[in-house]
Amino acid sequence: MSPSAALIPVSPHDTGIAEAATLSGRLTYLCMCLTLCWGVLSATGWVRRFSGQDALRTGHVLLAAFTLATGTLHGLTLLFLEDDPFGVADLLLPFYDGTPRHALGIVGFELVIAVSVTAGLRRGAREGRWLRFHQAGYLAIGLLAVHAWLGAVSSGHLAVVWLAGITLLVPPVLLSVLRVLPAAVLARAGLVTLPPAEPGPEPATLRVDVDSQRCHAYGVCQSEAPQVFRLGLDGQLAYEKRPEAQLVANVQAAARACPMRAIHLLGATR
Repeated sequence: MSPSAALIPVSPHDTGIAEAATLSGRLTYLCMCLTLCWGVLSATGWVRRFSGQDALRTGHVLLAAFTLATGTLHGLTLLFLEDDPFGVADLLLPFYDGTPRHALGIVGFELVIAVSVTAGLRRGAREGRWLRFHQAGYLAIGLLAVHAWLGAVSSGHLAVVWLAGITLLVPPVLLSVLRVLPAAVLARAGLVTLPPAEPGPEPATLRVDVDSQRCHAYGVCQSEAPQVFRLGLDGQLAYEKRPEAQLVANVQAAARACPMRAIHLLGATR
């Protein structure tokens, strides 16, 4: 099968199938970009002032579900081509048909499925391992974006995708970069303003208190201070109430990063 055979239909039937594949592919691209943006905003707590956490998490999951649904539809439409049909193996096995851009799409989509499945199993896995695997979603979206652009080149739709596609791709890429940059770097770039330094409790007298009603066990605190915070297999958060002096900076970072602001640092009295 030639690389562009599936997107250059011959019969009127295949013309309609190709249009359905194009539309579902563009919807997948849109949902994919929105999913990444909403996920970063939820994980960082940048929009917590505008909505509750349940709404934030639900929005991210809903967008991911739409991405999977439209991506599945995009692949299934190719099974109904008459002139040069795809087989099931073409849609499931990378490089089966010898087309690199199809392989990128298959690998990226299957990786998204794996990340989505593990999201439902996070309660039964170690939080650190789950977070590391969940971050593979960045790689999956990168592969799917390359697949979409190569598909636009092959089908002759690059002019359309260039304007809309690159506009949609800029926010996810920007948010992904901001997600991993330290706060000090963002402050030097003028993107955020660090709070003024305030005299706090002495490191030796620092006391940690977590509001169990506000905590939703996202595990951000464990990523920042694993020696102090730890999520158990039951999803409950265990923590050291009086961390050691050398861990105070990590605990303060965990308190700042908590999306629900459930961590309170207090000066203990002796």
